[in-house]
Amino acid sequence: MLELTDLSAGYGDRIVLNRVNFSIAPGERLSLIGHNGAGKSTILKAISGQIKLASGEVRFGNERLNGLKPEEMVQRGIVQVPAGRRVFAQLTVQQNLEMGAFTRTKRKEVADDLEQIMVQFPALRRKSAARAGTLSGGEQQMLAIARGLMARPKLFLVDEPSLGLSPLMVDEVFALLAELTSTSMSLVLAEQNVRKALATTSRAVVLSQGAVQIDMPSGQLLTDDHFRRAYLGGA
Repeated sequence: MLELTDLSAGYGDRIVLNRVNFSIAPGERLSLIGHNGAGKSTILKAISGQIKLASGEVRFGNERLNGLKPEEMVQRGIVQVPAGRRVFAQLTVQQNLEMGAFTRTKRKEVADDLEQIMVQFPALRRKSAARAGTLSGGEQQMLAIARGLMARPKLFLVDEPSLGLSPLMVDEVFALLAELTSTSMSLVLAEQNVRKALATTSRAVVLSQGAVQIDMPSGQLLTDDHFRRAYLGGA
């Protein structure tokens, strides 16, 4: 479904990613693992068209995506939930969800999906008329995920969903992500909580200084002594 080939990208003159290569199959769940500054979020931004590529290629299906705008990526089924949630604070919960479907034109399908989201996220239904800025951090994260789902993603990019959440809300968010991955949608998850990320995904790419160091099944990675010492404290 998605293939990155010799991908280099960054911000201005600062190159963060250095010839990154990996692919993801339809329905696959992939974690991006790495310390702060390793390039996890930059990969998601490069895939979703938020930053320009310095070199290399992004392909989705049979199409080369280099140079497309973020809204064009959404139209193709690539949707990102950004770090920090970034809900529209002054809009209501329902209006935020409707914004997630801004590229879609079949209003009956959008209405049906909105109802399904309200069933799947009962806390959002209860607060559908409330301004998003009044929600708790955990509720805003749920809203950000639900808003992304309103675009009907084929490839769902989720950046640091546990950021700033209580342990209880982290458990709830990852339970939701695990439920979502039972569908045919592909998932790329960038996350500092390594144990939660590996438990949610079937495969992991480990980054260091913008380059891929390891690419292997999540369960197998947990048995790698070097990885355990570096990312799990040897536990």
